[in-house]
Amino acid sequence: MTHAMLKGSNVPLDTAAVRAVLRWTPGPRVPDVDASALLLRPSGRVRSDEDFVFYNQPRHPSGLVRRLPKKRDSEGLTDTVEADLAGLDVSVDRVVIAASSDGGTFRSVSDLRILLYDAVGGPDREPLALFDVTAETGEETAVICGELYRRGDGWKFRAVGQGYPTGLVGLATDFGISVDEDAAQGAAQGPDGGSGTPEASGAPAAVATGSHGPDLDATVVHTPCPRSRPCRPCRTGRPPTATRSRR
Repeated sequence: MTHAMLKGSNVPLDTAAVRAVLRWTPGPRVPDVDASALLLRPSGRVRSDEDFVFYNQPRHPSGLVRRLPKKRDSEGLTDTVEADLAGLDVSVDRVVIAASSDGGTFRSVSDLRILLYDAVGGPDREPLALFDVTAETGEETAVICGELYRRGDGWKFRAVGQGYPTGLVGLATDFGISVDEDAAQGAAQGPDGGSGTPEASGAPAAVATGSHGPDLDATVVHTPCPRSRPCRPCRTGRPPTATRSRR
């Protein structure tokens, strides 16, 4: 049975590997959409820039999280991320599944949804869960669609739907990714050429607590980095570039 999810809801996963599919309807004024994933520690930060899987770095070095080629089907375009949850290192606590737009904001993407499948199932199997991702302000150029997170010995999926007006660069730097200076300069400017504000749509970050401590199933709103510029490049080498490759 497919779980039709609301924002903030979660569902347990009884599978060792999942396929997260973003689907939308293309059109003349509809921006292209790209899927990406971030592998996070319990602190909510990446371990290194290698934990960012996106169009210029489509495969994690472990091979356990990968972005698949885009496809067109009878219902529109799809962009897919696969994750082998059972094989992930114990230092990975969450896998964030995000979408970014190229050529416009998510105001123009009216039917974006994320569908979660058992990766070992056949192509005709029903999705485990689906969530319709809608823009909150209309100015978002990146959205956290959902996240896979550990709970006990298993994994769960949470529908998030939190938008960022600062694009993929702004979203990535909030989780600790280093961005090169060219990409950082582009993210620092808003649509009108002025300086952008690195604020995600939604409330300030908070973790719900109860009488027995933190509620691990509560929706976590990720607060953007308060710095006026994204983080400096990492000292160990050139970081991935969160702008489209010209190759």
